[in-house]
Amino acid sequence: MWGPADAILDQLRGVWAIRRSISNGASLAGTAVFQPSGGDELRYDERGELTLAEGQRFAATRSYLFRRSAIGFDVYFTEEPGKLFHVIALTCRDGVWIGGGAHPCRDDLYRTRYAFRPDDSFVIAHTVRGPRHHYDMETVYRRQA
Repeated sequence: MWGPADAILDQLRGVWAIRRSISNGASLAGTAVFQPSGGDELRYDERGELTLAEGQRFAATRSYLFRRSAIGFDVYFTEEPGKLFHVIALTCRDGVWIGGGAHPCRDDLYRTRYAFRPDDSFVIAHTVRGPRHHYDMETVYRRQA
């Protein structure tokens, strides 16, 4: 279903069930919505329940802007003016569209990998390393009917 690289942004439109695991024992379950935001851009809005390793539960939200590029997409924070999070260039390997990017945040480095899988799901994984943060996080997205 995925591809080519410049069409994946269109294929993200809609509502997705998400499951996130974080290496510190926390997890999140919720939904993410990709909806048109003008031009070649989709707004990403996520809502879910974050469960910490100790069992506390919190409502959690996150938003980004995804902008089409000829080789994939660029992801921006929603603050004004929009600040670039990462540039994702996609390539296809064995039927899986993959791409990755990096973002320095103060002294920490966020490395992100995207994998668009043949079963119509996709994964976004972050590896964060630095003096302030040190964790891995993986979110699996499955389209809601």
